[in-house]
Amino acid sequence: MTAAAFPYPFAAKPGKACAPGEFPFAVIGMDHGHIFSQAAGLIEAGGDLVAAWDPDPTKLADFCTRFPQARAARSEAEVLEDPRVRAVTAAAIPDERCALGIRVMEHGKDYLTDKAPMVSLEQVAQARAAVARTRRMYQVIYGERLQNEASIFAEQIIAQGAIGRVLHVVGLGPHRLSAAMRPLWFFDRRRSGGIICDLGSHQVDQFLAYAGAKTATVVASRIANYHHPEHPGLEDFGDAMLTADNGATDYFRVDWFTPDGLGTWGDTRTTILGTDGYIEMRKSIDIARDPRGDQVYLVDRRGEHHVQVGDRVGAPFFGRFIRDCIDRTETAMTQEHALTVAEVCIRTQMQAVRVA
Repeated sequence: MTAAAFPYPFAAKPGKACAPGEFPFAVIGMDHGHIFSQAAGLIEAGGDLVAAWDPDPTKLADFCTRFPQARAARSEAEVLEDPRVRAVTAAAIPDERCALGIRVMEHGKDYLTDKAPMVSLEQVAQARAAVARTRRMYQVIYGERLQNEASIFAEQIIAQGAIGRVLHVVGLGPHRLSAAMRPLWFFDRRRSGGIICDLGSHQVDQFLAYAGAKTATVVASRIANYHHPEHPGLEDFGDAMLTADNGATDYFRVDWFTPDGLGTWGDTRTTILGTDGYIEMRKSIDIARDPRGDQVYLVDRRGEHHVQVGDRVGAPFFGRFIRDCIDRTETAMTQEHALTVAEVCIRTQMQAVRVA
């Protein structure tokens, strides 16, 4: 079936969310490459990148080469005390993300971090308290749902009733390890949070979002280091079963076993079962058929449908986040969802049984 015959329309791609100069933002913390897409997403949505800081001068210089509009700050304090800056986006080491976010909020600015936003229940409690105290936002870019156009489109058609009530979600999140390119903290579970806290955060986020649920309990979870004894702090496999507060159920698997023969970093897929049909997303590649990702397959009462949605949907999250910062609303993601996802991930990680 051609894209034109797909039974649900595409929403218009988002434009600029604000006027020039209305949303100056800054970057602090460049320990993960996510920071480049975070900055680019905010710029595309209308934000003005005015400053950047990282204690590593090489990372800072590289970032400012890619984004020459950003002034290289002399310290974190210089960014936090800049009255122009409305928000800070960051990709620090996971165990440092919460403390950084609290410092940002205590300086009257909103905070946008990559996943995993925190690595302990204590940090979740600290973030909740800081949000209440400062009335600033601690937001998270769960990229597999918010930066993947197949995921975005699936959420749009679920809202239109494409598959009825969502009953079950299956998420597969394999990644390529590329161990030689990873920093030391990546192999330290205390710093990274573990595989479920890290990669699993995408899966918990999309389950709650697609199912329209507020939270979930852990039925079972497992972790393992099957194949990398030279990195004893690494977990190369994790899976879990969850039940949402509205009765929907979930299974997800995350791993570091993407083979070298795959043409991308991981064959991420999600299947969503509803009362009236189901959706499958082949998010990053359609193996042996199409090297492009953003593939959406839908089976409903009318038939079988397929469409490739790349460059058709955009990423509305960034513009909505900008408007939320300006208007003090919650259109991009509720604050409760952002922190609940982190809490569920951490509980799932903590309860995981380690297998040989």
